[in-house]
Amino acid sequence: MVALEPSRLTLSQIRGALSSGEVRVTSAVLSALARDPRVGVRRLGRRLERARASARAERRRLNSMLGKERRLWRSGTVRVAGVDEAGMGPLAGPVVAAAVIFEPGTEICGMDDSKRLSSARRNELAEVIARAAVAMGIGEASVPEIDRLNIFHAGLLAMKRAVAVLRPAPEVALVDGRRIPDLEIPQERCVGGDRRHFSIAGASILAKTHRDRLMMKLDRVYPEYGFARHKGYPTRQHRRAIEKYGRTRVHRRSFGRGAA
Repeated sequence: MVALEPSRLTLSQIRGALSSGEVRVTSAVLSALARDPRVGVRRLGRRLERARASARAERRRLNSMLGKERRLWRSGTVRVAGVDEAGMGPLAGPVVAAAVIFEPGTEICGMDDSKRLSSARRNELAEVIARAAVAMGIGEASVPEIDRLNIFHAGLLAMKRAVAVLRPAPEVALVDGRRIPDLEIPQERCVGGDRRHFSIAGASILAKTHRDRLMMKLDRVYPEYGFARHKGYPTRQHRRAIEKYGRTRVHRRSFGRGAA
């Protein structure tokens, strides 16, 4: 690393030194940029200051999300599974759950509740999660099972199936918002877990991206319903398609017409 003397460099040279890593962004560097008489240099300094503050906020957020996992890892419980589901609210398609175990010490920047991420960002993170995970499991409850059991219990069934296929088996499960009946390992109900806990957020991303892919496939079978766009949720477009074409075999009969 070398010291940065902005007054001796052009704006392009300053950018090059910072982007190459030759000069590290420190408080001293930011102060030097802020004092520079050139507008472009000061503007660059402000952008770097905002980026630095954003990185620090992300680090604090990620540390908070990893708090429970780190405590468990330090205690000797290393196979910690996060569990979540996707697809409780749609009028069509299965409910999908995912379970994921990470190696102790794993960190993934940007990990968050799948609902707070764009589709593109979810897909990017799903690939990172797949590479980082020790084990992943997907469980589904079909439309007939949803109609027979009701959506709440079908969601629990999907979660149980996701945990059951994990290899190696987890030592404990962190479950978003509820308890899974008859689970053969210890579990902890974590309210708001997809926003607050790293492993559950990872499971929420896996469940959502897997279900979205299923609905994209169903869109090719039933193109008039627009499943690729709304993923089976009760949008105006979806309600109008049901009124025009009726319900398909992938529509949930237990969700009455009024709910549609």
